[in-house]
Amino acid sequence: MTAATHSPLFPQAPDSADAVLEGLDPEQREVATSLHGPVCVLAGAGTGKTRAITHRIAYGVRAGILPPSSVLAVTFTNRAAGEMRGRLRQLGAHGVQARTFHSAALRQLQYFWPKAIGGGMPRLVDRKIQLVADAAAACNVRLDRGELRDVTAEIEWCKVTQTVPADYAYAAVKAGREAPRDPAEIAHLYTAYEDVKRERAVIDFEDVLLLTVAVLQDRHDIAEQVRSQYQHFVVDEYQDVSPLQQRLLELWLGDRDSLCVVGDASQTIYSFTGATPDHLLDFRVRHPGATVVKLVRDYRSTPQVVRLANGLLAQAAGRAADHRLELVSQRPAGPDPGYTEYTDEPAEAEGAARRIRELIDAGVPAAEIAVLFRTNSQSETYEQALADAGVPYQLRGAERFFDRPEVRKAGVALRGAARFGGNDALLDDVVDLPSQVRAVLSGEGWTTQPPAGSGAVRERWESLAALVNLARDVAATRPGATLADFVTELDERANAQHAPTVQGVTLASLHAAKGLEWDVVFLVGVAEGMLPISYAKTDEQIEEERRLLYVGVTRARERLHLSWSLSRSPGGRAHRRPSHFLDGLRPGSTATVGRAGPGGTGGTGGIVRGAPGSAPAVPRRTQRTPARCRVCGRTLTDAGEMKLMRCADCPSDMDEGLYERLREWRAVQARDSGQPDFCVFTDRTLMAIAEARPDSPAELSRIPGVRTRKLQRYGADVLAICAGQEVGYGCEGD
Repeated sequence: MTAATHSPLFPQAPDSADAVLEGLDPEQREVATSLHGPVCVLAGAGTGKTRAITHRIAYGVRAGILPPSSVLAVTFTNRAAGEMRGRLRQLGAHGVQARTFHSAALRQLQYFWPKAIGGGMPRLVDRKIQLVADAAAACNVRLDRGELRDVTAEIEWCKVTQTVPADYAYAAVKAGREAPRDPAEIAHLYTAYEDVKRERAVIDFEDVLLLTVAVLQDRHDIAEQVRSQYQHFVVDEYQDVSPLQQRLLELWLGDRDSLCVVGDASQTIYSFTGATPDHLLDFRVRHPGATVVKLVRDYRSTPQVVRLANGLLAQAAGRAADHRLELVSQRPAGPDPGYTEYTDEPAEAEGAARRIRELIDAGVPAAEIAVLFRTNSQSETYEQALADAGVPYQLRGAERFFDRPEVRKAGVALRGAARFGGNDALLDDVVDLPSQVRAVLSGEGWTTQPPAGSGAVRERWESLAALVNLARDVAATRPGATLADFVTELDERANAQHAPTVQGVTLASLHAAKGLEWDVVFLVGVAEGMLPISYAKTDEQIEEERRLLYVGVTRARERLHLSWSLSRSPGGRAHRRPSHFLDGLRPGSTATVGRAGPGGTGGTGGIVRGAPGSAPAVPRRTQRTPARCRVCGRTLTDAGEMKLMRCADCPSDMDEGLYERLREWRAVQARDSGQPDFCVFTDRTLMAIAEARPDSPAELSRIPGVRTRKLQRYGADVLAICAGQEVGYGCEGD
């Protein structure tokens, strides 16, 4: 459930600009009144960031400082953009554009295409996976379903990081990505994918941004026309901006600095898509005169939930952790988080369903309860357990509400009734809006009592019941609203994908739960191998998994339950253990990693005003020395050559026997960990090891491809093999 569902749909707008500021805390008020120059808002989870930036826009508009048509507010999802438009409307700031990056870019591209390029604009494809499959077929490459998905993700990453096929191998190594196939093959498939698109005259969603950037870069007249329209920018969730989105934002801005960005580096959970918090963390480097406001007053969660959230980040490492925010709960005390260990996954699901049933029986609305998990594959077990317990549920990230057949049919019926209601016998004896909606939907299958059991019939009823409840909310907040008003509200919500509340427990992945909140949250499967996920190997990947758990914890308002199971199935080997992220935080555990105090430059809330021309003291990043061939001395640019530290055509002094022993060892490690060979070490890395024959951890760590985590996990074995010793090939757990 989103915070928006707690807000009236049609409240009376504030009667003055000063009234817009009423109810804001000191830091939120500073955000709202800082209307000149660059502003950076570091906003922790639950601290009212959307409230602060919408009131900032509304105050500027109502005070006559910001012309509404000159403001562009940008966020990442249609739902968030729709919520922002709704809040601005409530505050009396009409005419402000609130859009996603893609939506804003697509609108501009469609408008300027005839002038900039000419002819008809290519068709936009919703899903690129079939095009990737066709490209693979053209290359005579066979991809199974998993590989197809992984290659598609790599192509998307290339596009948002502005990486061309020829540079993929080098860029993937530099970014620490584990390529799902040989990098040269990925680059070949990427090229073929682009060829397929050109042949069919289609573009994908990433092309929308790329083409808009190209137009604005090449056509200064068009860029100036856009800049004359939009002069003030607000960017939400700035920690999730990709290099391509950042470039588009820079082109929109030009040489101006009327920019407000909002984000939290501790909620960066989409780096696999190309998102990076660096733009947020480096904001004052690029804008030395920026005002920085930190929001740390948490209005969402109880002190007990906030204490756990702060504890998770206190053990974190890395740049995002250095800028973490220490949240301070503003709510009354609540129950401590609960921790439960189960024998197996079905028992864990049944236990969660049993507790949820008890909560609902005690009066907690089902819509205020969520079950959050790391991967979508965990969902089925919980769907079955909830159905067995007679608990209604909805899947977050499944079919969108307004795309459901029963909702579309209901919309048609309501639209017809709004138009010709005077001739509808169903509406003869009803006058108020809720009664009218109930009467119309009764013809579509809605009844006063829900059907028994679960399944498709119950899901259809829940959808119609959500529309009935929405009509009641509209009538309560806007007396006199008509059926036509209600249909208009539905249309606006459908465009924004802002679904009404469905009275069912939410099942969602942690990624899909971002931006949402519930009274009660069950975090399930919090075990090693799942959180952190088994394929998170590097330090950076492990820290992102920690942030993902932090996002899950901070979704809870009042009650939080964390659980894990010792085995996957009944009777299975009980080899699992609770996530080490909980060490020192759950009762009876001991901290394995620690960081004293708030740490870094995050910590408490406050305001920092930058003087024009001044820049904060920020350590410069170490410049990497160009890689050179150890045989001929030539500068290396090819990723494969960089791993070998020599040109491909320079003579190799590889120990063939050592290479084969390393390959045999790698096969066993990969089999025991259930992952492809290249996830242990790639062939190139093994060749580099066999050529270098390192005899110490320091020498081994200098070989590209041997990162810190792999050195810790495999270093002893590799050095022993290099020394001619036998090593045990037993299974090693994470």
